[in-house]
Amino acid sequence: MRIIFMGSAEIAIPSLQSILQNPADQIVGIISQPDRPAGRKRTLTPSPLKAYAQKQNLTVFTPEKINEITEQLSTLKPDLIVVVAYGQYIPSCIINLAPHKAINLHPSLLPKYRGAAPIQWAIANGDTQTGVSIIYVDKKMDAGDILNQTTHPIHPNDTSATLHKTLAQLGATLLQKTINDIRNNTLTPLPQNENEVVEITKLTKQDGKIDWTQPANTIRNRVRAFDPWPGSFCTLPDGSPLKIWEVEIVDSSGTPGKTLDENLLIATGNQALRLLQIQPPGKKRMSTTNYLRGHPIPTNTSLS
Repeated sequence: MRIIFMGSAEIAIPSLQSILQNPADQIVGIISQPDRPAGRKRTLTPSPLKAYAQKQNLTVFTPEKINEITEQLSTLKPDLIVVVAYGQYIPSCIINLAPHKAINLHPSLLPKYRGAAPIQWAIANGDTQTGVSIIYVDKKMDAGDILNQTTHPIHPNDTSATLHKTLAQLGATLLQKTINDIRNNTLTPLPQNENEVVEITKLTKQDGKIDWTQPANTIRNRVRAFDPWPGSFCTLPDGSPLKIWEVEIVDSSGTPGKTLDENLLIATGNQALRLLQIQPPGKKRMSTTNYLRGHPIPTNTSLS
């Protein structure tokens, strides 16, 4: 099958790899987002998918808007378009280039968590199960008929980073099965139940701001969910930010946001949190023990 692959984020790489390794299929075109400024120096940087593809000596198209290259893509005569974390709306003029239309891999159990950052919000909301869905690309984002779906548990210590890696591999396997099902005409598309839709918003840096009045378990879930981005943070008494990467729940209580001992046990709205791994400004992640050796924080200090 002749396939055009559209993707940008790192989660798309295993899916591209799985198609490249299948002799029954041929990648005839790869589309990704244009290079964007990144880092402190704002250097133009390719998307993770484009960087990987270029290392494989594959040509990648990076239009600002996908419909700019409609005619060029039509010459590739695709049978199917595969979309994985591309980050741009796919118009019908592109979808209709392929007899089998376009399919999309989404890392959630649709119709739950339509939109950006489904992995992060599943962890933040305390879900114990997630998964991946393969759907037809539709006019409405993430609303197409479901072609295949599989579940996966969210473990208590999963972070967004660890779950991304797991779901990327799980999605690649399910995608290959779906492509084979399309080839063999054995699919039965299932419309999504609109009564069960959960829409989510794109993450912002402010989502990482810790509210100490929330229960300890809620805060811990958000710390896990926002690792690595946007990260969870609070403010020290001198006004400097402190990123928090790992915590544990302790059965203790006090005024939310105040330290209960000299080892960064922080009271919350319900129970308390021991900070285990933190990151002060301009430094790398470190254990709280190492940080406190040079920066002691006394009991009853308020963090905001």
